[in-house]
Amino acid sequence: MIDFEEELKKYEPAIEVEQAEADIKARDLTDLTDLLFNMTAQNNTTNK
Repeated sequence: MIDFEEELKKYEPAIEVEQAEADIKARDLTDLTDLLFNMTAQNNTTNK
């Protein structure tokens, strides 16, 4: 049977995952909320 506690002690995250996580956090990504806010602002200025 697998000893999950022992396996967790051996766990090391992949370097690529850590690098990708750091790159994603370092970038200022536009999310859906930003897009909707900008679209609403543009719509309000063109309708006035």
